[in-house]
Amino acid sequence: MNKKYNLLIVYISIVLAVTFWGFSFIWTNALLKEGLPLFTLIQVRLIFAGLILIGISASLKKLQKIKKEDIKWFLLLILLEPFLYFIGETMGIKILGSPTLSSIIISTIPIFASFAGFFIYKEKLTAINFFGIFITIPGILLVVFENGDLSVESNIGILYLFLAVFAAVGYSLVVKKLSDKYNSYTIVTYQHAIGALYFLPIFFITDFSSFTFASLNTSVIISLLSLALFCSSIAFILFINSIKALGVARANIFTTIIPAISAIGAYILGHEGITVIKSAGILIVIAGVIIAQRQKKALS
Repeated sequence: MNKKYNLLIVYISIVLAVTFWGFSFIWTNALLKEGLPLFTLIQVRLIFAGLILIGISASLKKLQKIKKEDIKWFLLLILLEPFLYFIGETMGIKILGSPTLSSIIISTIPIFASFAGFFIYKEKLTAINFFGIFITIPGILLVVFENGDLSVESNIGILYLFLAVFAAVGYSLVVKKLSDKYNSYTIVTYQHAIGALYFLPIFFITDFSSFTFASLNTSVIISLLSLALFCSSIAFILFINSIKALGVARANIFTTIIPAISAIGAYILGHEGITVIKSAGILIVIAGVIIAQRQKKALS
């Protein structure tokens, strides 16, 4: 009973994490459409997240000291996410201008993460896990090509999003290694606090000369705080705990739910419509997630 209860907590945690990430595409897209410069958005979001996480971790006395031999792994972790991931994701969203399409590309993370976890950490996957992962592909394609062929600009946006995908897979692998030694609060706090320093040179080169505090109106600050608190802080803490419990492959499978959340959220907020083709694609993706979570005799 206790084991089932703990597993239920893990599933609730990861569903909450991907729900917050689903809305991150909507909030990010809205901020970019308001004209907030890309690297200003990332820089302020990370500063807010770093301050929030330092406050939470310090008050709960969860912040651990990093061992000398692990510094290189933390620096690699931060390079992958938030640095490369945020560049790929935010540039992709800016070019495509569609939270749903952007989140669909990001939802391919489990396909690559499953193989990475299988080959690097020898995580066991069943034939039905693989089947569930791969039936998400036609669902993704339905949404991507909903309106016919994509423009060259759209293709560039998709390439940026795939940069985010591969950064996220690498991040999951490094997190798996570090989560055996450090709690999720420590990992996420250093990730965002030091991540803000990674972006500082780019911010000064690209956005600083035109930055004004007047651009940070109430609406922008609320959206940035929402991204920092829910998507950068709480979601990552929950996700790292889920990776520790479920493994790299099975935890990342849940990210395929993100497009459904983004599509529903964007529809409710009036940012995007939902067509029959898009709905069919999203339903296929969700079905793949459910099937991929089934556990039978594992492949070794």
